[in-house]
Amino acid sequence: MIDRRLVTNFDWLLVALLVALACCGAVNLYSAASSMEDVGTPIYLKQIYWFGLGLLAMVATATVGYQRLATLAYPFYLAVVASLLAVHLFGRVVAGAQRWLALGPIVVQPSELARLAVILVLAHYFHRRDQNEPYKLRQLLAPVALVALPALLILKQPDLGTAVMVLIVGASVILVNGVRWTSLVIASVGLIGVLPVLWRFMKDYQKRRIFSFLDPESDPLGAAYHLIQSKIAVGSGQFWGKGWMAGTQSQLHFLPEQHTDFAFSVLAEEWGFIGAVVVLSLLAAVVYRGLMHALRAKDRMGMLIVVGATASIFWPTFINAGMVAGVFPVVGIPLPFISYGGSSLVSTMAALGLIQGVSMRRFIFHRQ
Repeated sequence: MIDRRLVTNFDWLLVALLVALACCGAVNLYSAASSMEDVGTPIYLKQIYWFGLGLLAMVATATVGYQRLATLAYPFYLAVVASLLAVHLFGRVVAGAQRWLALGPIVVQPSELARLAVILVLAHYFHRRDQNEPYKLRQLLAPVALVALPALLILKQPDLGTAVMVLIVGASVILVNGVRWTSLVIASVGLIGVLPVLWRFMKDYQKRRIFSFLDPESDPLGAAYHLIQSKIAVGSGQFWGKGWMAGTQSQLHFLPEQHTDFAFSVLAEEWGFIGAVVVLSLLAAVVYRGLMHALRAKDRMGMLIVVGATASIFWPTFINAGMVAGVFPVVGIPLPFISYGGSSLVSTMAALGLIQGVSMRRFIFHRQ
């Protein structure tokens, strides 16, 4: 029999927020892709199908339970690393990037699973090494290596945006455990010292994006084109917006990647400041629910898993919103539920299933 407490503690409000966001995303994608040539299933329908699959992934991860999933953390982590290596050997190349694996008729992006793997393996690692005092730098070498390995493999594809997300989500889980301020200072200085090395490994187009962010007028028809067109779209929406499917930047094809990285620009142009605030408020509510469940978690492992899953919603929202407004450089990080992307949506829903699993079991205790 199913324990009634599992159903009682299932966060139905969180599900309602996700459905509302999915509806906003589908409506926005219908407009964003309306002027694109349809090849097969329309993009907005694909997004709906992926959301349905994501709901199944959320229910599955919530039903299995985070404690059982944590026992598989290291095998899952190794499987993800192996799949990232397989991408470099057998992956499909699209627009100069090698990020996808073809599994029969299905094409998947293994890098999206890296966030889940990092969340689970770090939660398992720190749960086994629980301590009351802040961690020293040498005590963090192993967890940092667990985060850095998949991030470097993803960066090699190249996929700077996803690699940055893996690093930030991993850092969020590590920092919430408590780190000595001296260790933070040393790590920050070390990171600054590593930046010139990372710069050498960055692709030329990635370097141009950073330069164009610092000086957009230096290359308005080249590297800065995305950023300039996005700012025009967001600004022209003003308070109420131009109306659904009436945005000139998207309908006239001035806005690049309007159904993926810059889907939020389409929304801001058509629905204005009000529409943007509504969507960001829904995402903020999801983050709030996640933080609430982190505080209520019954053990350290559950708390760390929820923090990681919540970070995987907060940071993409924060960075994408800043990117389309010109506050951050263009790094290719999609907005959850609004930007099109099947692998990203399903992995995000699976992470939210981890939050549900922690919430459902906060009153159920097992003998260790």
